[in-house]
Amino acid sequence: MGESVDKWDMGMFRGIHQVSVDAKGRLSLPARLRDEFLQYEDAGVVVTIDPMSRCLLLYPLSEWEQIQEKLDRLPSFQPQARRLQRLLVGHATDLEIDSAGRLLLPAPLREFAKIQRKSTLLGQGKKLEIWGLEEWESQREEYLSEVSLENLEIDTLMDISL
Repeated sequence: MGESVDKWDMGMFRGIHQVSVDAKGRLSLPARLRDEFLQYEDAGVVVTIDPMSRCLLLYPLSEWEQIQEKLDRLPSFQPQARRLQRLLVGHATDLEIDSAGRLLLPAPLREFAKIQRKSTLLGQGKKLEIWGLEEWESQREEYLSEVSLENLEIDTLMDISL
């Protein structure tokens, strides 16, 4: 019998990576991240916008399918649920990692996230965030500012040990 792979052993995206995007909009994934995607049975990936930030969210196909199932169960008569469905599912695009380890990011998504020649990949567990370099640097500075840190809700963070 083959070894079963525990879901928690699969694809945990961590770290920050500076990458280039070529003139055609192809983003080169670092080898380590390509290896993480290969751990999933279906090597497809899905990219969509983050409705809270000016970045893109990149999911292995199997992870995205779970999210889309949850989105599909939201009550369609609630305006906020419909907006979320329209933003996430409406912008969701199936991508393939080519033989050179690149992803072709659609122009409208690159424009949304202000992605140009330089980009930042930010590991977030079961997904990656794709940021335009300047947009990420600005956002990171905001996150690190004292004002932002003072506004964190302590109850939310009580279960996390740093």
